[in-house]
Amino acid sequence: MLLLDGHSLTTTDVVRVAREYEQVGISTHGYDQLEKSRAIVEKVLQEERPVYGISTGFGEFASIFISKDKRDKLQRNLILSHATGVGAFLPEDVVRACMLLRANSVVKGYSGVRSKTVEALLELLNKGVCPAVPCQGSVGASGDLAPLSHIILVLLGEGECIVDGQVVPASHVLAAKGIEPLTLRGKEGLGLINGTQVMTGIGCLVWHDAVQLMKVADIAAAMSLEALRGTRAAFDERINIARPHKGQVETGFNILKLTADSEIMASHRDCLKVQDAYSLRCVPQVHGASKDMVRRLHEVLEVEINSATDNPLIMPDTGEIISGGNFHGQPMALMMDALKIAVCEIANISERRTNRLVDPSLSNLPAFLTAYPGVDSGFMITQYTAASLVSENKVLAHPASVDSIPTSANQEDHVSMGTIAARQCRDILENSRHVVAIELLAAAQGIDFLEMQSGNGTHAAWQHLRKYVEKLDEDRFLAPDIRSVYAIIRDESLVRATEAVVGELRV
Repeated sequence: MLLLDGHSLTTTDVVRVAREYEQVGISTHGYDQLEKSRAIVEKVLQEERPVYGISTGFGEFASIFISKDKRDKLQRNLILSHATGVGAFLPEDVVRACMLLRANSVVKGYSGVRSKTVEALLELLNKGVCPAVPCQGSVGASGDLAPLSHIILVLLGEGECIVDGQVVPASHVLAAKGIEPLTLRGKEGLGLINGTQVMTGIGCLVWHDAVQLMKVADIAAAMSLEALRGTRAAFDERINIARPHKGQVETGFNILKLTADSEIMASHRDCLKVQDAYSLRCVPQVHGASKDMVRRLHEVLEVEINSATDNPLIMPDTGEIISGGNFHGQPMALMMDALKIAVCEIANISERRTNRLVDPSLSNLPAFLTAYPGVDSGFMITQYTAASLVSENKVLAHPASVDSIPTSANQEDHVSMGTIAARQCRDILENSRHVVAIELLAAAQGIDFLEMQSGNGTHAAWQHLRKYVEKLDEDRFLAPDIRSVYAIIRDESLVRATEAVVGELRV
C-alpha cells in the first residue's frame, strides 16, 4: 500500500495508482499534519472574524461574512455551484490520478481538511469509484475548480460516476460499494477543489507515456535508418560528446545499440554515400531535444505533486491563515505547452522518415513499399494519415498559456489555461503514437524487402511487430494494422521486447 505524507510522492507512484489500482492510505506523519492544520480551522470556525473561504464567500464574494450556522452549507454550495464542466469525460486513469494528487496535497497539512474527509476520498479511489468528470471548464487558476468539484460531488453522494462506460448517479454507486456520503465542514470544500491536480494528473500520465514514446521513436528511427540503408557514422559517440546535450548523447547511444551487428549496415559500409538526409542524420539532435524537455517536465512534476496548491494556506507552526496564489497553474501550463511542441517534433520527423520510405526516388525500395505497384497502392495512404496527424498536432501546439481571460468579476484577472494545455498535450501524444506506428509499419516492410538481418535491437522490435502484423504482400485493409502497432506502443510491449535483447534504452 502506498502511504501519503504530502512530501514523497513520485510520478511513478501516480502512474501505478492511476493505472494499476495500487491501494492508498495515509502515513502516521500525514495524519499528524492533517490534525495540526484542522485544529487551527476549528478554532477559526468558533470565532466571528472574517477569514477567506472559512467565514467569507469566495472569489468576488470574499467581502461577504458568513455566520457560524451557514458555514457547512457554504462548503456544500461551493461544490454544487462549481461543478459546471462540459464536454467528454476524462478517462479513468486521469480521474484516479487527480484524486490521488488532491489527497496528497491535503495531507501535506496546509489545507485544514479533516482526516475523515481524506480517508473518504481515498475510499473512493481504493474501491474503484470513478467520478464522471467533464474535461472542459477549467481556466487553470483558482485551480481546476470545475473538474475537481465533479470529483468531490461524489463524496457528497451527488453527481455522477462512470460504471462500465455508462453514466450512473453517484448515490447508486456509493450504495453498491457500501460508502456513506460525507458532509463537508468548514474550509473543506475549498480545500478539496482549489488546486492544480487535473492539469498535474494529466501531466504525470503524459510524462510517463512520453518517456515510452521517446524510446519507440528511437526504435522506429533505427529501423528506418536500416530500411533506407543509412549510415551509422552520424551517431558516432564523438560527435555527440562534442555537443553534449544529455538527450542527444542518449539518443545516439540508443541508435548505435539498436543497430549493432546489423547485416544491412555491414552490406553498404563502403558505399559512396557520405551523409543521410536530416530526418535520419539529425535523429540525436531532434529526438534528444524532445527528451530534454521530457526530463524538465519531470522535475516540475516532482515538485508540483508534493505541493500545497490551495488558498488560503494554514501555517501549522504559527496558526496563521494566509491568502496567496499557489492555485495558479502557470508552472504546469508552461511545461505542458513546451511538451506539446517537443512531442510534435517527434511526430514531424517520424512522418518525414515515412515519406522517404514510400518514395522510391529517395528510398531505393519498391514504390510505396509494394511489390505490385499500380494494381496495389501499398503504404501510399498511410503517409497521408501521418501527414494529417502532424498537421493537426501543429494546430494543437499553439500555446494555451499565452491566453488569459479574467474571471470572477476581474478578481481573478490572470489565469493559466494549464488544463487546456495538458489536454492538448495528451491529444498530441495520442496522434504522435499513431504517426510513429505508421513509421514502424513502413520501416518493417522496407526491412523485409532487403532480406537481410537487421541489428540486435531492431530485429527484436521487428520480430515483436510481426507477431501482430504480417508483411504486406498485397493490398489489404490497413487500418487494423495501424491499430495493432499502436496497441503494442501503448501497452509498452514493443519497448519491453526490444529492451529484453539490448538492455534499457536511455531517455
